[in-house]
Amino acid sequence: MNLVVELTQYLMILIIGMYSLQSFSVARSSNKELQRKSYNLLTIFTVALHFVGYLTLYIQTYNDKLIMLYVGQVVLFVLVNVFYRIFYPNKSRLLHSNMLMMLTIGFIILARLNYDKAVKQFLIVGIAFALCLIVPVIIKKMDLLKKFGWLYGIASIVLLLIVLFAGTTQYGATNWLEIRGFSFQPSEIVKVLFIFFVAAMFQENTGFRRVCAVSIMAGAIVIILVLQKDLGGALIFSVTYIFMLFIATSKPLYLFAGLGAGSVAAAIAYKLFGHVRVRVMAWQNPTRYINDEGYQMSQSLFAIGTGGWFGMGLNRGLPTSIPVVESDFIFSAISEEFGAFFSICLILIYMNCFITMINIALMMEDMFYRLFCSGAAVMFAFQIFLSIGGVTKFIPSTGVTLPFISHGGSSIFVTIVIFMIFQGIYMRAINERQQQEEEKVH
Repeated sequence: MNLVVELTQYLMILIIGMYSLQSFSVARSSNKELQRKSYNLLTIFTVALHFVGYLTLYIQTYNDKLIMLYVGQVVLFVLVNVFYRIFYPNKSRLLHSNMLMMLTIGFIILARLNYDKAVKQFLIVGIAFALCLIVPVIIKKMDLLKKFGWLYGIASIVLLLIVLFAGTTQYGATNWLEIRGFSFQPSEIVKVLFIFFVAAMFQENTGFRRVCAVSIMAGAIVIILVLQKDLGGALIFSVTYIFMLFIATSKPLYLFAGLGAGSVAAAIAYKLFGHVRVRVMAWQNPTRYINDEGYQMSQSLFAIGTGGWFGMGLNRGLPTSIPVVESDFIFSAISEEFGAFFSICLILIYMNCFITMINIALMMEDMFYRLFCSGAAVMFAFQIFLSIGGVTKFIPSTGVTLPFISHGGSSIFVTIVIFMIFQGIYMRAINERQQQEEEKVH
């Protein structure tokens, strides 16, 4: 068994390394036949990693539940590929493949850390994919949705205020809403509404008055998040808005002014909130407070250091010693058991997604679509930066999940929805180009 685990350890590193290399190669290629073969290879690599990961877990635990979960996930992936080929005929296969690979990594590591949470994650992913089959229809009606800019902003504020006064507190932040035993984070839903709001408001008018009005409402949303003590969410919304404003106006002054205001706000938050000071203290010198405030960060660093370049092997580390490892600190578990090479390849896949998103934004001539894609891309990338930066001691921890991988029903559901909106916009861009080419021919 030790020999098999050792072999699968290096095999999984090889698979994700080949996947990340192929994902960048196919993005540069313009040959349709080569692209088709490359996409097939990406699918093979994803299937192989999924099989090897669950095989490694099973031969060490002989837990028959793992077989049931594995088969269920295989069926889900098959159905997604079949139905999405019908509903998304011109989808971005690269974005689709990357999403499935990241979900695969998340399924494997969650099955290793907590079987029950892995099952819950699997069910939520399945529901999200089923509901997202209607996204292409919504995208076709997007011209109507452009007209409700203020409504998106007001709905965001109302939803967050409900959470502020009626929500439940977890890990120091009052950002959960519980209805008949079902709990979720409305701030995740507000992410989509917020991007719609800013894109709709700036699609035509970027005058000073409009900028001031939109900035006040965006500031109100951020302030409510701060009052909920969801500082990670507040930071994500602030950065997203600053970059969307810069893209809409092309004025560097707004960018630098926004970043400066954000720095001042961070300093004020440090003075006002005790838990912010605790996180900064744990970030500055975690081992000094290893028995209390710095315990989580110390265990994270120990896990990353123990894993080294090639990892301890799946199910061979001690990632469960890290508090909240299934959500906020899951990158530490990946680094410990899969190794730094694997983790770097994962980051490269995230970068590939971000580049693909920006390319889709640049394809769109309509400012609404361009702003939506740009804002969603920035939000996605910055969340990854906060999550990985927090667990590696690059920045203070903000309690942000890692997209597609961390346990968190609200987060993964909304992330899948955003990716499917990207697919709908991409198909719209492809159809517009085809129509333009046909008009030139005639």
